Amino acid sequence: MAIVVDNLLKQYGPQKAVDGISFEVKTGEVVGFLGPNGAGKSTTMKMITCYMAPTSGDIRLDDLSIHTDQEAIKKKIGYLPENNPLYTDMAIIDYLKFCAEIQGVEQEKIGERIRKMIDICGLNLERHKKINQLSKGYRQRVGLAQAMIHDPEVLILDEPTTGLDPNQIVEIRKLIKELGKEKTVILSSHILSEVEATCDRILIINRGKIVADGNSETLRNQAQGQELLTIAVEAEADSDVEKEILTLSTVEKVTPVAERKGYYQVQSKPDLSSRKEVFDMCVKNKWYLMEMTGNETKLEDVFRELTN
Repeated sequence: MAIVVDNLLKQYGPQKAVDGISFEVKTGEVVGFLGPNGAGKSTTMKMITCYMAPTSGDIRLDDLSIHTDQEAIKKKIGYLPENNPLYTDMAIIDYLKFCAEIQGVEQEKIGERIRKMIDICGLNLERHKKINQLSKGYRQRVGLAQAMIHDPEVLILDEPTTGLDPNQIVEIRKLIKELGKEKTVILSSHILSEVEATCDRILIINRGKIVADGNSETLRNQAQGQELLTIAVEAEADSDVEKEILTLSTVEKVTPVAERKGYYQVQSKPDLSSRKEVFDMCVKNKWYLMEMTGNETKLEDVFRELTN
């Protein structure tokens, strides 16, 4: 089930929490929704789930609109809010049974769905406990289970791995990737490595506007601008390697690496690469090229550049 967000606006007085954004999420796509606190992530997710009405604009799930088909849309969405509200005085199984019933799961299928959710969310050892007896990580698992209990076509997950330990994060990440093969998934997270490992595509929102849209490699390449190489050259003692590199037509700047003899940082001119030219230069001068690596822009750097 595809999601189409069209010119979506949410305004509180003069403040625009979401400022006319548009994007599409295709069926079977896992999209990471990134942004600093207050950027509009959770507000957008609440509008997609019909929890909150927009000031203007529309959201469609296939041929369903949030303005005319709210009840039908809610049945097709599984939602894990950021604060994960749970009835903590209920036992896990009773709570999941309650969630299945209010989501309209057929009575004869409820037991099967509960067993499946307990299994895939790793709740087997805790299944007979009350929710108030669980750690934060296990409560998060219960929240994931309730979001999936009715086997929705769309999953909206706001900070799904909050409170989980590293092993649990890997398990939930694997689960989300598996779910993404047949469901449409939007998830937000402040753990950028998690988004990069889990999502097919990344949207970055800042001050209510979409400022980037693409996979992690595309975003890094867009931010990188100019190629930056670290090279190590072994040459004769009287060779002026720095001067020789600067003669290359693709090179803009060369900086010797402090305390690492024979190492240089080579910055190429915009939209050019110096890899082949550096290699040919070393061959021509009979120097040994011991190392040549690209300094890849990290997703964290892209995020900071777009949201500062």
